[in-house]
Amino acid sequence: MIDNPVLEAIASRPPEAVALVGEDQTWRAGALLNAMEELASRLQGCRALAVLADNSPAWVMADLAALHAKVPQVPLPTFFSAPQLAHLLDESGADMVLTDQPERIGALDLGFVVTGRWCDLIRLQRPRPKTASTLPAGTAKISFTSGSTGSPKGACLSAPGLIDTARAVASRLADLPITRHLAVLPLSLLLENSAGIYAPLLRGAEIHLPGLQSLGWQGMSGFNPVALMRSIAENQPSSLILVPELLKAWSLTLAATQTKAPDSLCFVAVGGARVAPEAISTARKLGIPAYQGYGLTECGSVVSLNRPGDEATADDDVGRPLDHVRIAVVDDELQISSRAFLGYLDQPVDPAPADSAADTAPASAAVTFSTGDLGHLDANGHLHLSGRRKNLLITSFGRNISPEWVEAALLSQPQILQAVVTGDAQPALSAILVPMPGVSAEALDAAVATANANLPDYARIGGWISTTPFTLQNGLATGNGRPMRHAILQKFAGQLDELMALPPNMPEKETADVFL
Repeated sequence: MIDNPVLEAIASRPPEAVALVGEDQTWRAGALLNAMEELASRLQGCRALAVLADNSPAWVMADLAALHAKVPQVPLPTFFSAPQLAHLLDESGADMVLTDQPERIGALDLGFVVTGRWCDLIRLQRPRPKTASTLPAGTAKISFTSGSTGSPKGACLSAPGLIDTARAVASRLADLPITRHLAVLPLSLLLENSAGIYAPLLRGAEIHLPGLQSLGWQGMSGFNPVALMRSIAENQPSSLILVPELLKAWSLTLAATQTKAPDSLCFVAVGGARVAPEAISTARKLGIPAYQGYGLTECGSVVSLNRPGDEATADDDVGRPLDHVRIAVVDDELQISSRAFLGYLDQPVDPAPADSAADTAPASAAVTFSTGDLGHLDANGHLHLSGRRKNLLITSFGRNISPEWVEAALLSQPQILQAVVTGDAQPALSAILVPMPGVSAEALDAAVATANANLPDYARIGGWISTTPFTLQNGLATGNGRPMRHAILQKFAGQLDELMALPPNMPEKETADVFL
């Protein structure tokens, strides 16, 4: 018996309706349900299923089977290091893995052995670990967040909460002609998993799932936007989800080749980090219908979203909150209530009533989560973000500055790929910059000057250093490309000290080889 709305939506389609399209095979609704049911029957007695695989229909079917069998699923990012993968498997207590990279699991020496094959994936199993962390009751997915410091933390999410998110996204975009979604982000990222798989399935859209390499992902070598353009042209999607770096890279490539995005696109969501308004406007001029949103893993991913006809009214506007969440602002910090968050591994939380003064949304069995994000709701009901409480800088002149604001101004310059701003207790701000490929120190200096011209004097960059990209592999970025501020500031502490000792606007500048 199917009792999950996503699976019910698939079952309601004609059996021959196209549901998932991979590089080598198309899965229609009837065959998809049969394959999912088969795997679900094999998951009985499984403590947790981990999936380590490239984007493909098999990944999606494994995820759906775990939902159907009520077995917690652990997405393993393919870009994680061996120690990180071992940490995820140990912490979650996963006793089964489905993977297209069995050698990576075997090399971890965690007791997994090959026990069979399902679709295009190898099945490995081990005895249930006796020292695994405690899972909160009702855990459907354990999504590990890279965070800003330390080892990845496992957020335990409920099936009802995840479905709430998907339903809310589908409802918010219901009037848009989205019939085909192209999954560009790794499926192990909750944003693509929830808004890019569950939401399109709920509305009956096709999901196209080419491998990550064909989309432009190149592991340690960066990202190739030309490959992304080619895949989008071939698949002609209605919708995409991008992180800001991919939007910028695609926009620059379209501009350089004097081409535009395909007319098939009607909605491109951009999330994962703050997006400069200039990046959105540039993208739209190139035919990319880009709209910024905001979300958190603990809230099931998407929390608010701009959309056609209900767009941003200010630079920091991340859209109207979706119907499945309730938002309150306490001492300038956002508190969000939803049914998704059950706690972290070994740290369950108890549901609590949502604040009656908060924005409208159902709060049955909801948990209220303090986000650490500073912001407010405007008179139109849109959410505005001003930065992270823990990142707030106070200069030696007593000015409070959110570094995200200044970083957005820097990232609006096409010469700058990544930026981290610092300057707590200093008379002027400093920046650690990653230039775009081929950008000289002089061009980077000009870009900083242009950004400074659009900032008040107290928020301008006094000096900067340049370096190679922040990546997950070098420990300086999360899986979705967000710079890990604490780790970056630690790594460059000595250079920043030297920089701050120089007169403002006269920093020593060093060039570095970069890649995209």
